[in-house]
Amino acid sequence: MNAGNGERGTGNGLSSAARAEIRRLMAQFPEPQSALLDALFVAQEEVGYLSPEAIRGVAEVMDLPESEVTSVASFYHLYHFKPVGAHVIQVCTNLSCALNGCGRILQHLKTRLKIDVGQTTPDRRFTLKTAECLAACELAPMMLIGDDRHGQLTPEKVDAILTRYADGRSPKPEARGP
Repeated sequence: MNAGNGERGTGNGLSSAARAEIRRLMAQFPEPQSALLDALFVAQEEVGYLSPEAIRGVAEVMDLPESEVTSVASFYHLYHFKPVGAHVIQVCTNLSCALNGCGRILQHLKTRLKIDVGQTTPDRRFTLKTAECLAACELAPMMLIGDDRHGQLTPEKVDAILTRYADGRSPKPEARGP
């Protein structure tokens, strides 16, 4: 869904199409609140991130307190509370990756992209984040770009991967996410 689809709701930051999709998701569960994670993805896809208006819209549609919606969204690293680049890079920092050099990979990314963790490149292509665990210890050190897992990283491998993403080509990841 894009922000242009459907008519925007009054003051809630979500289009009528997004609100309808959230209601459809809620109807699939015995407890409508079980659709909250999916509803947050609908809002994030439409707005580009979870703006206060998007959070408010999800809360209104699901009849939940905004504080609860925010609390749930803030627990997961796949939700964004500010605009992000076209490609979100998440570097795993858990023990396996740390022991296999994620610090060196993270420093290389910061230098190459000229940004710090939590920042987006001026051209809005890349946002750099860290994640406590990306569930791919066998690929350590690894990073996730969108849904694509890239592992057993070296600075040279990172450069090749970034070049393919920057050129708009579809890079072949080491392993696909679940």
